[in-house]
Amino acid sequence: MIGGFKLKENLFHKIEKKTNINKETIIALANKLQKNDMKNENSIREIIQDISKLTGKEVSKEQEQKIIEAIQKDKVPKNIDNML
Repeated sequence: MIGGFKLKENLFHKIEKKTNINKETIIALANKLQKNDMKNENSIREIIQDISKLTGKEVSKEQEQKIIEAIQKDKVPKNIDNML
């Protein structure tokens, strides 16, 4: 499992490098994502706002609505490596 650990650490390193968000914050956000109903608009909206605050990037209401619709319609990439 050491190879798997190294792979996970490399993934966290890539994310931290691109976002300036530390591993602990990433894990906390991932836990929140797992606990929330990702078909529930209010849950999705809350997570979008959390990510917006973490990244310091403003998300307009129009962008927020497009993200919510994409998530609810399951049009989000499944492979995180493709997003990085």
